[in-house]
Amino acid sequence: MTAPSVSIVVVSRHRPKALQYCLTSLSRLVYPAYEIIAVTDPSGEVAIHDMGLTGKVRVVPFDIANISQARNAGIEAAGGDIVAFIDDDAVAEPLWLHHLAGAFADPEVAAAGGFVRGRNGISFQWKARGVDCTGAAFPIAVEEERSTVLTPPPGQAVKTEGTNMALRREVLLRLGGFDPVYRFYLDETDLNMRLARAGHKTAIVPLAQVHHAYAASDRRRQDRAVRDLFDVGASSMAFLRRHCPEAMWPQRLEALRQEQRARLLAQMRDGLLEPGGVRQALRRLEQGLAEADAPAGPLEPLQGNTGDFLRFDSRATGEHVELAGRIWRKRELCRQAAQLAEQGKTVSVFAFSPTALFHSVRYRKPGFWLQRGGLFGRSERHQNLFQIGLFAARLRAETARVAKIRWICSKSGR
Repeated sequence: MTAPSVSIVVVSRHRPKALQYCLTSLSRLVYPAYEIIAVTDPSGEVAIHDMGLTGKVRVVPFDIANISQARNAGIEAAGGDIVAFIDDDAVAEPLWLHHLAGAFADPEVAAAGGFVRGRNGISFQWKARGVDCTGAAFPIAVEEERSTVLTPPPGQAVKTEGTNMALRREVLLRLGGFDPVYRFYLDETDLNMRLARAGHKTAIVPLAQVHHAYAASDRRRQDRAVRDLFDVGASSMAFLRRHCPEAMWPQRLEALRQEQRARLLAQMRDGLLEPGGVRQALRRLEQGLAEADAPAGPLEPLQGNTGDFLRFDSRATGEHVELAGRIWRKRELCRQAAQLAEQGKTVSVFAFSPTALFHSVRYRKPGFWLQRGGLFGRSERHQNLFQIGLFAARLRAETARVAKIRWICSKSGR
């Protein structure tokens, strides 16, 4: 069966360095037919030029602080059968599209979402989740190595994450894409609810994985400290007006206030916020709730691309190389990894110290994965604090942990 063509939309505003890391990962996907669409401001255009990707990445100029409008601009420029989304502060595993697009072999699947790993590159920020009419999300149990098609009960939807999701282009266009009333927060959740209401099915694809780092923005600092909660309040109220019976609003709004207050107080406790910053953020939350725009009627269909598809020539050969050694060889291993990455190989570096330190994974330019940690330390956070085993056995365990998301064929180096 021929793989569907995929348009990847990445929105970036005032984060050129993050965009470069994201595009580095997207330029090394193991997938036969995809294009990259960057909806970005002038700083992003410069970053793309500096990477030598001018003319290879489709650039849609956009410099407005509205994630929904920006994504819609990307959708209208897309020429693929499928439109996939990733944030600029995320990087994709090499087989991300291979797994995510594979879900659409089922003709009943209109949307798909994958798992999202967090800042340490190992723990998950989000797995499978559902959402109810208040916008509250809840976990869903699925098998973690196969795609699962879910049909939620009335009033609920399967939640996909904006940094790791894909939809059939024709469905997106017909539904009007993302609602611009959601400048930030709940934008994809609103789309999930509209998909469910229209009877479309969503697949959760655990092996379609990205790593999400939470870069700084107008709403949060690099250390994730809150700057502004206005859009959280405005989007929450817009969502309730669109999807939730009014009788349920007070309970949900109280829960929202408590959630955000607890979040802010935790940041104050950790020294990230001053008391005045907490009070200001809570005032902005209330201001957003009070000044939220009312959702309009059904969205008008988007105008689609007439068929122009800018196929990206992936730099990945499909060959994977493992490099492993003790931590004191890390610099040498990274040098070798960079050379191999320049040749188009997918490279994983494992550098173990004789300790019980927790493991972490980082994506490094020009495009390789570095896992560091103690030979006796845990990687998955549910493991015992102390892992017993020899170097070779530990390496086998860690390579097996990422094999299904990172490579198809493999060569090893020691």
